[in-house]
Amino acid sequence: MGLYDKYVLPKIIDSACKQKPNMMQREKVIPLAGGNVLEIGIGSGLNLPFYDKEQVKHLMAIDPSVDIWNKNKFDPNDFPFDFEFAQAFAEDIPSDNNCFDSVVITYTLCSIPDTNKAFEEIRRVLKPNGKLVFCEHGKAPDKAIEKWQNLINPVWKRFGGGCNLNRDIPLIIENNGLKINGLETMYLPGWKPASFNYWGTAKIN
Repeated sequence: MGLYDKYVLPKIIDSACKQKPNMMQREKVIPLAGGNVLEIGIGSGLNLPFYDKEQVKHLMAIDPSVDIWNKNKFDPNDFPFDFEFAQAFAEDIPSDNNCFDSVVITYTLCSIPDTNKAFEEIRRVLKPNGKLVFCEHGKAPDKAIEKWQNLINPVWKRFGGGCNLNRDIPLIIENNGLKINGLETMYLPGWKPASFNYWGTAKIN
């Protein structure tokens, strides 16, 4: 890992993810999670203030970067629910089968190297009646913007920690055995190639 990846990139990612439009998106979707919850890619904990303390019993959070998680400003002892953090990748979730009521993933699918393997794991750990709660940026509906996404993506991915601008989020979810309920989309304020959002919930098909 180079100096850029270790010291510069985490700050850039954290700063981008905590912009007001993104935080408003988190506020919309995170309260939809309840019961035993898994959050994939917790980063510095930007979703934590938005969990419904009346609905969440236990929250397990995973992230491959302990350095980014250590930037959080929360004391887990103050949480109104049980909490644990584990350093792990979405492709190898350290949990038993059928143990989560909700899996939360926000602004993370763009950078997971093997999304098929990640969803294999999500399906494995979700209870049969459990749900995926998601909010992601991805492929724009406008051909002109999509063209720019495809053009810029190789360089963006290299310097953005593996982030892809042009992933078709609904297609990835539904091609991996989940059915989306109530999909919503919009451009957030900002640079259009990186601002088209998809959010909603999904269940095992």
